[in-house]
Amino acid sequence: MTDSPSSQPVVPGPETPVQSVPGLFALGSYLRRGKPSKDARRLFLEGGREADTFYRRRWSHDKMVHSTHGVNCTGSCAWEVYVTDGVITWEKQVTDYPTTGPDMPEYEPRGCPRGASFSWYTYSPTRIRYPYVRSVLLDAFRAARQRLGGDAVAAWAEVTSDPVTSRAYKSARGKGGMVRVGWDEAMDIIAAAYVHTIRTWGPDRCAGFSVIPAMSMLSYGAGARFHELIGATMLSFYDWYADLPPASPQVFGDQTDVPEAGDWYNSQYLIMWGSNLPLTRTPDAHFMTEARYHGQKVVAVSPDYADNTKFADQWLRVAPGTDGALGMAMGHVILSEFHVGQGEPFFLDYMRRHTDSPFLIDLEARDDGAYVPGRFLTADCVPGSAAEDATRNEFRPLVWDRERGPADPGGTLADRFTPQGEGRWNLLMEGVDPVMSMMELSEPGAADGVVEAVEVLLPRFDLPSSATPTGSVGGGILRRGVPATRLADGRMVTTVYDLLLANYAVKREGLPGQWPADYQDATVPGTPAWASELTGVSGPAMIRVAREFARNSIESGGRSQIVMGAGINHYYHADEI
Repeated sequence: MTDSPSSQPVVPGPETPVQSVPGLFALGSYLRRGKPSKDARRLFLEGGREADTFYRRRWSHDKMVHSTHGVNCTGSCAWEVYVTDGVITWEKQVTDYPTTGPDMPEYEPRGCPRGASFSWYTYSPTRIRYPYVRSVLLDAFRAARQRLGGDAVAAWAEVTSDPVTSRAYKSARGKGGMVRVGWDEAMDIIAAAYVHTIRTWGPDRCAGFSVIPAMSMLSYGAGARFHELIGATMLSFYDWYADLPPASPQVFGDQTDVPEAGDWYNSQYLIMWGSNLPLTRTPDAHFMTEARYHGQKVVAVSPDYADNTKFADQWLRVAPGTDGALGMAMGHVILSEFHVGQGEPFFLDYMRRHTDSPFLIDLEARDDGAYVPGRFLTADCVPGSAAEDATRNEFRPLVWDRERGPADPGGTLADRFTPQGEGRWNLLMEGVDPVMSMMELSEPGAADGVVEAVEVLLPRFDLPSSATPTGSVGGGILRRGVPATRLADGRMVTTVYDLLLANYAVKREGLPGQWPADYQDATVPGTPAWASELTGVSGPAMIRVAREFARNSIESGGRSQIVMGAGINHYYHADEI
């Protein structure tokens, strides 16, 4: 093969085409300013990086502070905030949390996109930085104040007492019209409203609430202390965003005494009910997603295919606002099969020690011979039921001891007022063995007491307006039987547990009332078939989840858990969950 002109080596020059990689680097030395290396593999340039100054300044800082994002988020994630000339330049998640050990996922890094972009909210032009007052109210207040010589309280009294002026600013609510005012004038209006209300009707006619402590302990403490010092009515901080879970104070007596998010990982069966964890609990959601790797079953109860639904093994697509019916049907299954049917000791012992189930309820007689549930039976109504030195007996609800009859279990509300009971939150049950149902009085060895089957009237809320006496939607009455006994003074009493079974339509032999024939009976509230018509969830799905939830709790020692959220707490029957 002979060499051709095209195969001869070419020495690159200013006018020579580049036909090889070395030639490309050589050509670059002519086209760009810089000093090439001898082997033409490197090029040393000077200047041309002025644009980098922007990036260096963007990430520079003169100090770093530790902070979190107080936006009513229980995450309380630790962040390092980098500041330049008093302005937040960037933020970084902290990674120095104590380790949880080899058997649990770590808590860090904690954060979410909302936290990472928090400085955008801080410097956003739409952020509200000043007080605003509706213009109709402000104009009326200013005119009255000027006319009354600057007296803010008198001006407020005139504005609110004049029917025309009062109607004008109240009817403007919800229609915009807010104008900016100074801080001093805004505080004058607020203070005048408080002073006038207290002077006219008393301090208890003032009501307010602070932010949740998770938002800011200082803000919460300031608002709470102010209202309590002036004698105002202090509302719950849940009024800020309206998602108080009513079941917590109703059943346990404490407000939202729930486990931390890390405990989700310890559950073997987890139901996400009205809580979209990846969205609302972003820094903690990984405890749920990682728990699936050790066999946890996850069920999502949601009307839509939310972010958390994709992590679930089973999705119960409940119609909006019908969660109470679903919870009632699942409770009907568990109470029927595991309480009345099997008498599961694990469940009964827990309810005896940690809920109000064994406490006695005073039944109030009606003219037609039926009864309605009254209030708790307390020690002041039954002489000798509490210790001789006991105080505040009106705050001592009683149970029925198997040997002594009505008895004080100890550790109830009255004991919180004593030095010995300060900081103690559990029932003592010392020397007291309470019955769960008055039916147990007929067992050998039980304290004297004649068991009677009485009919109680319970409300129902599922009827159409055409089927109610008053024409209102939902209103109606259920007649269910409970076992009860009569005290020496004529009071008829039963237990909370007996009323619970009656409310959940759990039939027991010998009791009168309206009871379902089986799970497929849709004519009586409480059954899966009845709930299926309201919720859209199939009856078999409800039964299966209820059984799995209960069986897992028994087999795992209580490792079944429901994560509740605002999705259900906004509805009246949220306590059914």
